[in-house]
Amino acid sequence: MTAFPRTRNAVLVGAVCTGLAAVLAGCGSGEDPDAGTNGVGKLSASKIESKARKAVDGAEAVRLAGSLVTKGRTYRLDMRLKKDGGIGEVSTKGRRFELLRVGDELYLKADTAFWTGQQGGSTPSDSAAASKLDDKYVKVPSGDPAYKQLSGFTEMDLMLDGLLGLHGKRVAGDRGSVAGVRTVRVTAGDGAGGAFDVSLEGTPYPLRLQRAGGAGVVQLSDWNQDFGLKAPDKEHIVDYGRQISTN
Repeated sequence: MTAFPRTRNAVLVGAVCTGLAAVLAGCGSGEDPDAGTNGVGKLSASKIESKARKAVDGAEAVRLAGSLVTKGRTYRLDMRLKKDGGIGEVSTKGRRFELLRVGDELYLKADTAFWTGQQGGSTPSDSAAASKLDDKYVKVPSGDPAYKQLSGFTEMDLMLDGLLGLHGKRVAGDRGSVAGVRTVRVTAGDGAGGAFDVSLEGTPYPLRLQRAGGAGVVQLSDWNQDFGLKAPDKEHIVDYGRQISTN
């Protein structure tokens, strides 16, 4: 008389187990953290880094947004870059300016406050001269000492090479997400040597970079998404007439 309820209970338990199988990957087993990923999370730190660098080398465009600290100064940037130029915004010490590079031609655009500082003061003549440059593009001569520094923000390969540098023994394993995309982190020197988070979805691009020594954090997105680059119309270009200071 007791066999029937026992059998019925066994059937119910079996049904419950079967229904949960899709979620739990079978009764008594855990979910595979790499299910549905590109598989790089299973690799060693050095191999993840190699995969990420190969993906970067094959990329044609990227967007960089975040902060960089160099020589004691913090730069905040939001730049879209590709092989033949870039466009975006940089700010430091309360001074904001836009950069546009098309091939070797570099242009800078800023507001009156920026150019007043370039003039060296706030006299009426300084303000008048600065106001003529407000929201205009100034072509930076290749011989200007500021050209190399400013153009560096627009050079895709240069920026990525500098950002991807890690120092110390690499360790991988921490899982997370960047902008909703699952990632695996590679750290160096117990974190002091920098770190980057690599996408576990699709191509294993680095999606966030933490520079060694706390020298900034940059998020990378829009990989391989092309964008237009065009030199400004002549009527929007003015001549500054002197060297541009980046101090």
